[in-house]
Amino acid sequence: MGLKLIIPPIIEPVTREEAKNHCRVETNDDDILISSLIIAAREYCEGFQNRAYCLQTWQLWLDKFPSKDWIDIPRPPLQSVDIIAYYGTDDIPVEFDDYFVDIESEPGRIILNYGKSWPSITLRPANGVCITFTAGYGDNCSDTGNIPQKVKQAILLLVGHWYENREAIGQPNLTDIPKGVDALLWQDRNL
Repeated sequence: MGLKLIIPPIIEPVTREEAKNHCRVETNDDDILISSLIIAAREYCEGFQNRAYCLQTWQLWLDKFPSKDWIDIPRPPLQSVDIIAYYGTDDIPVEFDDYFVDIESEPGRIILNYGKSWPSITLRPANGVCITFTAGYGDNCSDTGNIPQKVKQAILLLVGHWYENREAIGQPNLTDIPKGVDALLWQDRNL
């Protein structure tokens, strides 16, 4: 199984102004740094929780179709499945569309329609199935209101910590992830 980010988020869960207020920064001198810390903090938090916050498009690559009649889609919350394609030994993609998308479950799932089965052709030796999907909170690219407040707080804590402790200087406590970050994120971690 391979997971590949195709279209990253175009916005972040917290704004630069929110991060600057959290860090008590009143000048514009560190705007570029703070913006990059927001991205890094979001990536850390998403990775820790195995989730997607702002809308983003992923590809899930499988070597074969499963033996069960559903496929769990990583990085909840699932918004949509854009396409399922499979590749035979001729390496030509074929679209598969006999499925139902369950966005209410977590993680979201693709379930075969009644009476249907996965294609039974011989797939290429690796990455024979590609599922392209969109995940994240909100129903449009500018809506971050549905992102849990504890996620936003964890991102702000991490940005503040990294802003104050920019370099490892041999004291492990200065560069470790603050315990509050993981504590905020642990409850909704997708295992």
